[in-house]
Amino acid sequence: MTATATWTILDLAHTALRDVTAALTTADLDRPTPCTEWNVTQVLQHAAGDQRAFASAITGQDGPTENPFTPSGVLAGTPADLISPSLAVTAAAFATVDPNGTTPTPLPHGDLPAATAGGAAALDAGVHAWDIAVATGQPSPLSEDLALALLPVARAIVEPLRQYGAYAPALPPSSSSTDGAPAELLRYLGRDPHWTAAG
Repeated sequence: MTATATWTILDLAHTALRDVTAALTTADLDRPTPCTEWNVTQVLQHAAGDQRAFASAITGQDGPTENPFTPSGVLAGTPADLISPSLAVTAAAFATVDPNGTTPTPLPHGDLPAATAGGAAALDAGVHAWDIAVATGQPSPLSEDLALALLPVARAIVEPLRQYGAYAPALPPSSSSTDGAPAELLRYLGRDPHWTAAG
């Protein structure tokens, strides 16, 4: 994957997260999600914090205002007030990165090739967009093309992150020929692609 394609993938993943956030109602914010023990608000806080952490690693400027791994579940404003600025600072930070070089990341991996780092930020945004969408009855934002672009990034970065609890163990591949790349990506990340709040 070229770095230029990665910036496009980052934009698509950010758009997915922005769109599912814009569709939320007040009643949605306390709904359970595929992220065990986190409701929609907490996933939003985690996703926003992760994006700010990527931006901070690149720019050295302020990072998340709270620990993304212990989200409070209390919003100071609207969901869009939380998500939109976080996505904007991350996009702006990656716009300063040499696409053929390396860049710092907040991941345990440290510096990564720019394309992989941008893909990691996109993976985070895209998958949390899916978490929120399925929790609130929205259509999945993970298109076949987006999932196909995120799969190699996931395979490049996820294994070391499992030991930190960032991802559950991978689920067995599906025998269904109709699941496609989104289901393959989600299973690799330890998520059931057919998750529902009802279990």
